[in-house]
Amino acid sequence: MISGIEVNLMAVQQLVIEANKREAGITPAKIRADGLIPAVLYGHNTENISLSVPASIFEKIYREAGESTIVGLKINGSDTVNVLIHDTQAHGTKDYITHVDFYKVNMTEKLTATVPLKFIGEPPAVKALGGTLVHPISEVEVESLPGDLPHEIEVDVSGLVTFDIVIRISDLKVDRSKVEIKAEDDAVVIMVEPPRTEEELKELESAPVEADVTAVEGVAEPKAEEGAEGEGTKEDSEQNKKSAEK
Repeated sequence: MISGIEVNLMAVQQLVIEANKREAGITPAKIRADGLIPAVLYGHNTENISLSVPASIFEKIYREAGESTIVGLKINGSDTVNVLIHDTQAHGTKDYITHVDFYKVNMTEKLTATVPLKFIGEPPAVKALGGTLVHPISEVEVESLPGDLPHEIEVDVSGLVTFDIVIRISDLKVDRSKVEIKAEDDAVVIMVEPPRTEEELKELESAPVEADVTAVEGVAEPKAEEGAEGEGTKEDSEQNKKSAEK
C-alpha cells in the first residue's frame, strides 16, 4: 500500500504550484492587479495560511488537475506539501478565478472528493435507433486514500446498443478495494431513451393547457351576486329594520 502511494506521488508532483505568503494589509484587489490570485491553505495539521499564486500558472494546472488530483504546493520556496484544489471562486460576470482554497492532505488517511465522469465512445442506440442520450449523473463522490484518488472515471457508452441497456453506478470501472463510490449501486448513470411515438406526440399537442385566470393581471375573482340565498339586498335590510322598530 505504501509503495503504491509513493508511485502515485512521483507522478502527481510533476504538477507543482509556487505560492507566497500574503503580507498583511494588502487587499485582494491589489493582489489580482499584480496578476496573482488570493488563496488560503488549510487542512491536516496546519493552521490557515493566506497565500497568493500566479494566475496564469494556477489556471493551467487547474485545467489539468481539477479538484480530484493531488498537486504539490511550494510556499516561499519551502518543501512541497500535498494538496487538493478544494474550491475556487470565479468572478460573477468575467471569466477568471478570484480565490482558491487548498486542502492539505494526509497521505495515510482516507478522504472524500468529487470525481468527474468522462464519457467515451458512441452509443449505437442514438444513431441507429434515433434515441436520446440521457445521463443524470456526471460526477460521483468517492472515498479513498489520497494516492488512490482517481482524476476521472471513464464510462464507455459504446455498449448502449438498445434502449434496454443501462449503465449504473455498479458498472463503473474503479478498483473497489481502494476506491468506494458513495452512491447507490443501482443508480442510473447513463442510458438511451427511445424516441416518442406519433401517438405520444399527438397527445402532447392535444393536451389542454389549464390556466388560473385569477393569476392573470387585471382579472379578478367573480363577486357573489347581491341578493343571493342567505344574503338580503340593502333595501330588504332597511325594510326589516323598520318592521322591527314597529
